[in-house]
Amino acid sequence: MERWNGKIAVVTGASAGLGAAICRKLVEEGINVVGFARRKELIDQLAEDIEGKNGAKLCGLKVDITNEDEIVKAFEYIAKNIGPVSILINNAGVAQLTTLIDGDTTKWKKVLDTNVLGLCIATREAVKMMRENNIDGHIVHMNSIAGHKVVPIPYTNVYSASKFAVTSLARTLSNELKALGSKIKVTSISPGYVETDIAKANGFLEDETMREIESKAPRMYPIDIANAVLYVLGTPPHVEVTELTVQPVGEIA
Repeated sequence: MERWNGKIAVVTGASAGLGAAICRKLVEEGINVVGFARRKELIDQLAEDIEGKNGAKLCGLKVDITNEDEIVKAFEYIAKNIGPVSILINNAGVAQLTTLIDGDTTKWKKVLDTNVLGLCIATREAVKMMRENNIDGHIVHMNSIAGHKVVPIPYTNVYSASKFAVTSLARTLSNELKALGSKIKVTSISPGYVETDIAKANGFLEDETMREIESKAPRMYPIDIANAVLYVLGTPPHVEVTELTVQPVGEIA
């Protein structure tokens, strides 16, 4: 991890859950982090609670990952005021309580705009900056086991499809970079069930069936995935972890 000391990382969806845990670990390792989220005030609160190695800091920018203009302007701000980005953690993601049979189109769009298009736009801007500054950086897509197989639980609708897209996008990006002779790494991290506020925030726990499934599910915690991020970032320059699956013991999937 020493080669990342003092470098700049962007973490999307940084205000809570996995994003907040990843921000904390990166700053503690000496990496300056810019967190993107709609709730910037939560990032600011987190920043006050973190003691960074070698003076590393966390700062927040108010960014809606479904808004291309906000993403582009955020990267422009970073370039002008903070410095070139070396690491991008595409963590922002949502799931919505709906179905395919009688689904809500607005909810489908929210999932696809966040999990797929927002990820693509942020990646494009980060890679552009890395290439302009000759940085052998690292792009990490926060994927899911649902990006490799359709998990038989209710209300999956377009979520699993969005994560299958992330699996494809990671490999396509890697192929494009290799064709250019770039040494920018690309990693897809696919967790199993992680206990965060996402289920509650998106209304899943209002459904009796989902409450029962959630209550019995083996689980991991945000710190477990933050440690997985540190693992892939800590590999030497000649090693690229292309896919990392992390599941709680006992999870059937």
